[in-house]
Amino acid sequence: MVKCCVITGYGINADHELVTAFEETGARAVRVPITDLMETPEMLRDFHILAFPGGFSFGDHIGSGLVFAHLFKQHLKVELTAFLGAKKPIIGICNGFQVLAKMGVLPNLKGDWTPETTLIHNNTGVFENSWIEVEFNPASPCIWTRGLFTMDIPIRHGEGRFHTSDPAILETLETKNLVALRYRGRNPNGSQNGIAGITDPTGLILGLMPHPEGFLFPENHPRWNRNLPEEGEGLKIFRNGVAYAEENLL
Repeated sequence: MVKCCVITGYGINADHELVTAFEETGARAVRVPITDLMETPEMLRDFHILAFPGGFSFGDHIGSGLVFAHLFKQHLKVELTAFLGAKKPIIGICNGFQVLAKMGVLPNLKGDWTPETTLIHNNTGVFENSWIEVEFNPASPCIWTRGLFTMDIPIRHGEGRFHTSDPAILETLETKNLVALRYRGRNPNGSQNGIAGITDPTGLILGLMPHPEGFLFPENHPRWNRNLPEEGEGLKIFRNGVAYAEENLL
């Protein structure tokens, strides 16, 4: 059975939903406090998938996801490098995306964990909490988004504007199809090129601001009584990740 490590800790508030998402695919998901992982980094070896949930880790003090990213990079870089070397997938949602970007593990174009992108305050000046539509890049190598086209999905963030100050990095993300998904129609936060999520060159890591774990069941959707599919569309992303693990890691 595929085993998923769902990181939890100070300020994280979407870990239970993320556990449910993986369990709905038939995988086993375990909530693991970051402090436990820091004390026993080798426990990461027992898992096939690593997931960083949304929330407000450490209260977003000095920047969303920054403290969490620093702790992970300082204490767990060796184990996380081995995890990636074993071709195990990682997903970071909302605050989890912020953590991965500020840790430098995503997109990691240079391969040295230098932060190359970030998520900054929405250009609307407000916390965005709504449903939007995203479209997926069919040419992306991302294993999490294979076979997906468009999707309704909720967003909940104050610092979700994708940004890089280096035009060359943005061009590389585009030319190598590392932009996994974009906002379709309304760009709710002013992200460059409407970017809602990116992957790394291996396609194993996905960071996205929208919350697929917020649409696991039809009743999650605001139009739940209007001929929606039998299951929430967000579940497709998790099915892809677990299917990859079943095919390649068991």
